Amino acid sequence: MKMLPPRAAAAQIILEVLDNGKSLSSLIPAVQAELDAKDLPLVQEISFGVCRVLPRLEAIIRHLVAKPLKHKTRLVHCLLLVGLYQLLYLRVPTHAAVSEVVNATKPLKLDSFRGLVNGVLRRFLREQEAILAKVDQHWQTLHPEWLVNKLKHTYPNWREIIEANNQKPPMWIRVNPQCAETTDYRQQLADLAKNDLNPSACVPDCAIRLNHPVAVHQLPQFEEGWVTVQDAHAQWSAILLGAQNGEQILDACAAPGGKTTHILELAPHANVIALDIEANRLKRVRENLQRLKQTATVICGDASRPEQWLEQDIMFDRILLDAPCSATGVIRRHPDIKWLRQESDIAELAALQQRILTALWQRLKPNGTLLYATCSILAEENSEQIARFLAHTPNARLEPLQFHTETVQYKQFLPQQAGGDGFFYAKLRKVE
Repeated sequence: MKMLPPRAAAAQIILEVLDNGKSLSSLIPAVQAELDAKDLPLVQEISFGVCRVLPRLEAIIRHLVAKPLKHKTRLVHCLLLVGLYQLLYLRVPTHAAVSEVVNATKPLKLDSFRGLVNGVLRRFLREQEAILAKVDQHWQTLHPEWLVNKLKHTYPNWREIIEANNQKPPMWIRVNPQCAETTDYRQQLADLAKNDLNPSACVPDCAIRLNHPVAVHQLPQFEEGWVTVQDAHAQWSAILLGAQNGEQILDACAAPGGKTTHILELAPHANVIALDIEANRLKRVRENLQRLKQTATVICGDASRPEQWLEQDIMFDRILLDAPCSATGVIRRHPDIKWLRQESDIAELAALQQRILTALWQRLKPNGTLLYATCSILAEENSEQIARFLAHTPNARLEPLQFHTETVQYKQFLPQQAGGDGFFYAKLRKVE
């Protein structure tokens, strides 16, 4: 089987994101079989990178191409995005960068556009300084206007949020307390990569930040379950839930399983159900449980319709609802979100969150706890959602959250350049 060149693969992936609304997290695994293994990191770098800086690249193309490339020529447009990203952001010799992109026209069956691609990229190299002076004269957010307006309306420090979103994310790992102490495991990393415990109120004790990301197989005892890759702010989910051994726990919207495994690290003898509506994503949950040698009941089902997958008499002591959301808090990890998400999606997502909250609340025992979490930074999905629920649910009370020395009613984490992602937490107790 002939392998697909990495620039051609990246152009196809970008086309699927921009024109067909598909996500990088689904496209890249799908294309791996067509790639040489050594080319996968380059495909990931280009695909994620183009989505991260898309408006800048599009503005450059508008200066270079008189007539927009539409319809059947959209793939040519995406190949130009690949070429410009390489020239601007990758340490690839100029001649090699241009020639490899031009050669990618053949496997993409775009031979007739070979001259166009070559001419556009070489013209950019000749006129780069003047073109960038025009493109970059205004402060570029690299975000859609609707999202920028929402952030401006809510956050005085909206520029800092956008700057954090535009950076590559740090790699965080979570140490399994059943296997090692965090400080001891940090010593094992000393020869692997510089790391930082970052002991602030925002970071759990089990978290370690690697200053230089590494492949998981390079992490000591990874396959034995000693550590899991998980963002620092996401690690608060299981800690705030506070599951105890013997309790009946529901991890709703559980895939890919980071929260499920953390719950079982902290309460190994809890009875945990890991639920998700996407059967293909539950494969990752099972893999993570197997790696950590843990046991949970894995169910494919709709969190808003528990009667379809749960017996009527089963109630939960604690429910972790990591609700479906806009994912606006994890843009730096998934830059395609900026172009996949639409403003109209927010109201639809808020309505879905409300349906799930209402349905699962009926399955919570009296005096039980529901931890509501999202990876969003939009108030409609977070503080406003909780306020609505409390207003319409007489037996719900907001419980304070404890973060080391900080106690708050609810917590909105914002993405931080060297810290965690954007997450929201609110803890609800069901009173008699």
